[in-house]
Amino acid sequence: MNLVFILAGLMAIAGVVGVILARQPVHQVIATVFSFIGLAALYLSLQNEFLAVIQLIVYGGAVMILFLFVIALLSARKDPVEKDVGKLTPPTIAGFAVGGALLVMLGIVGLFGAEGNRGWTAVPEQFGQVGEFGHELLTTYVFPFEVIAFVLMVAVIGVMILVGRHRA
Repeated sequence: MNLVFILAGLMAIAGVVGVILARQPVHQVIATVFSFIGLAALYLSLQNEFLAVIQLIVYGGAVMILFLFVIALLSARKDPVEKDVGKLTPPTIAGFAVGGALLVMLGIVGLFGAEGNRGWTAVPEQFGQVGEFGHELLTTYVFPFEVIAFVLMVAVIGVMILVGRHRA
């Protein structure tokens, strides 16, 4: 297995763990950007430069800026939203236990595969090419793509309405 692939995967996992463990929302956004950079490196290790650049521009740039604006709007109040952030409560312990169990199961499946043997299949030759990606996005997956854009727009409008009610 490629060393770059393993390091990029560890970087993406470290970013996600940073999102879970960070106390401040801005630190969570920075950890999310770190995991997005790891995902872009994973795409590069699979020789898919187009998806790596799109990952950095769309997610690392535009979506994270949107999240920062939403966080800034949400934290406009003077009182803290959560007072017991970082405390080890029973739901937190249960969440870490379930997450750890899922990681172990994913590791077992990743190492031994569905058939019980160790091996990796080759990446198809057309995987990640711009033409194929654009065709699939704009024909097969155009409806889910538009639904996700609509849901993000509704979420931002909802945050603006909620913040507007608190300021009045």
